[in-house]
Amino acid sequence: MRFIYWLRLQLKKTFDRIRNENLKKNALTAIPFWIASIITGLAAVLYTKLFLAAENLTGYIIGQHNWFLFILTPLCFLIAWWIVKKMSPYAKGSGIPQVMAAIQLSNPGKSEKVNRFLSVKIILVKVMSSLVMALGGGAIGREGPTIQIAASVFKIVYQVLPKWWPKIAKRNMIVTGAAAGLAAAFNTPLGGIVFAIEELTKTHFSYFKTAIFSSVIIAGLTAQALLGPYLYLGYPKIDNLSPYIFSGVLLVAVISGLLGSSMSKLILVIFAWKAKFKFTYHHVAYVTTCAIIMAGIAFFIDKGILGSGKDLMQTTLFTSFKYSVWYTPVLRIAGPLLSFTTGASGGIFAPALAAGASVGSLVSGWFHLSDANSNLLILAGMVGFLTGVTRSPFTSVILVLEMTDRHSVIFHLILAGMVASLVSIIIDKHSLYDHLKMQYIKELDHQEQQEEMPKDIEEENMVPVKTGDKD
Repeated sequence: MRFIYWLRLQLKKTFDRIRNENLKKNALTAIPFWIASIITGLAAVLYTKLFLAAENLTGYIIGQHNWFLFILTPLCFLIAWWIVKKMSPYAKGSGIPQVMAAIQLSNPGKSEKVNRFLSVKIILVKVMSSLVMALGGGAIGREGPTIQIAASVFKIVYQVLPKWWPKIAKRNMIVTGAAAGLAAAFNTPLGGIVFAIEELTKTHFSYFKTAIFSSVIIAGLTAQALLGPYLYLGYPKIDNLSPYIFSGVLLVAVISGLLGSSMSKLILVIFAWKAKFKFTYHHVAYVTTCAIIMAGIAFFIDKGILGSGKDLMQTTLFTSFKYSVWYTPVLRIAGPLLSFTTGASGGIFAPALAAGASVGSLVSGWFHLSDANSNLLILAGMVGFLTGVTRSPFTSVILVLEMTDRHSVIFHLILAGMVASLVSIIIDKHSLYDHLKMQYIKELDHQEQQEEMPKDIEEENMVPVKTGDKD
């Protein structure tokens, strides 16, 4: 603490020597974003390496003893759920709805509510729970958790600023942190920027565009300095496309958009059913059942139900195994359903992309398309399914483009995103994240009412003592 106080004092003395007030104010305003961005980049890299190590360890264990899944998966699912339940309930799931809720609540006087969604404890619980889920073969991703971790980092940096620091809006810090987190997780700077604009806030972009641009760049460069200038997927072959491929893109967009929205609806139905659970053993039974079902499917049918699904995307895009079997999309939807609804930490971005890739691959097999045409339908399926879940077509398009560097098909993918967004409305008018955001806010309000209720009851039950009264 003494070191931090000394550092603050030295920093203040240094900036007091600057005579240009505009320069001083601009520099002081930018520094918190820069510091938080560097921390975010480092955290994203560390989390990525740990997550991949967990997935690789699972693969090794399964490769040695398939039957061990029936022990490993239930054990990891239960531990991951228990960590969240006991330590920090709002660290469950993806993390993006929590960030959206924090942004909505980031007004003066609501700091305590925001702290429930973004904090040091959230970071630790998020990492621990999601890594245990990944070790158990859970069909989860690390991208949503990275966004909540990054938003927490930015909020923490905001909190430690001294009182004399130029005023910075908490909302801007959280939005910028989420954008930086997505950029660092996927190595997609434009995707992070578009995500902030399309998904996280309705505030006019000009109010914080400089902060987002600089933070996304710094977080991305920090991650690249350690991981290298990688693409999340690579460079799939897309040339000599058929002039009629637009019809295939439309078909895949409709199917994947409807499936993405339907999966989201099923998740919400399961959550509504689980809300009626009265006892802890009900939750334990549900989590155990989900784990046993996943282990059984992986053991008897296909291991493809396990993990984030990145292997499936790389296999269909970069090998000769272009055509998925009919049940692959079913497994890639069932996996996230069984994993995400347990209440443990884990994202749904990567599983949604994998499910969409399986749809595009399946449709390609129906028509025996060429490698290039198949790759385009796989990318279109990724865009369509993710759009069905998030209702953010432009974010989905930019993410897929930056993951593959295939900008020549931007119009095909925009078409897929827009069509998927339109057909998704048939299933539900709102995205999964919007529903979960409102659910978290209602849960928080109810929790606060429950915490205040004993005080109110105690005050009502107090009998005033009147002086002079006799028994």
